Amino acid sequence: MSGERATGTPPVTSSELLSVVAARELAGRRTVFAGIGLPTLAAELAHLTVAPEIEVVYESGVCGAHPSHLPETIADAVLITGAEAVLTMAALFGSVLQGGHIDVGFLGAAQIDRWGNLNTSVIGEWERPSVRLPGSGGAVEVMANAREVFVVMRRHTPRSFAEELDFCTTPGPDRALADGIRPLGTGVTRVITELGILARDGVGDELRLVAVHPGVTVEQVRAATGWELEVADTVTTVEPPTGAELRLLRDDVDPDRVYLR
Repeated sequence: MSGERATGTPPVTSSELLSVVAARELAGRRTVFAGIGLPTLAAELAHLTVAPEIEVVYESGVCGAHPSHLPETIADAVLITGAEAVLTMAALFGSVLQGGHIDVGFLGAAQIDRWGNLNTSVIGEWERPSVRLPGSGGAVEVMANAREVFVVMRRHTPRSFAEELDFCTTPGPDRALADGIRPLGTGVTRVITELGILARDGVGDELRLVAVHPGVTVEQVRAATGWELEVADTVTTVEPPTGAELRLLRDDVDPDRVYLR
């Protein structure tokens, strides 16, 4: 992949930044359970750059997806075109996920806490929420059974990085273990945001700041986080998207701007 910097091109949007950084994190991974949206962008870009052998699995049962263009929904027929296999839901969740065959589950969320628990249900009180969200989908199974989980968050604010979730839709392994359930996976290990990258090693670890985007300070990230954020001994600066990465993303992955905005 070229190291050319993104000079002489349109300004990098938040969606492009998150997609590029998330794609880089997939280097060395083989099987990815991808949600629709930014996870799909990241997986497709990774296939063209750092992970050419990546196999993308979707919740609709499509394994080894090779769509001619980006799917607009999880049930988009384009996902089937050229796919390695299309499984029933029982086979997908019972054999592929619960069988431990997914390296990375790629999820989004409205809220996340320091342990990597996710909220995709409601913002506000359950009885009278200010926002009602789509809910779990397959995220609970992905969290419990993928070897690790990456989360992409469009907003990094104290409301989205919350001390206490408004509702826990998808419990990480720490919370599951406290309830007597032993999941297969390590839960959330990477969170990619507009400010930087948070990481944790697994059960018993809190998310900690490990990298910031150019121009972002550790103090900014701490102020935008709803809990007292741990910081790694060495915080690196994320390399900006290269011109080559942006051209692939804009011209090959999402030329119709289905998810880029």
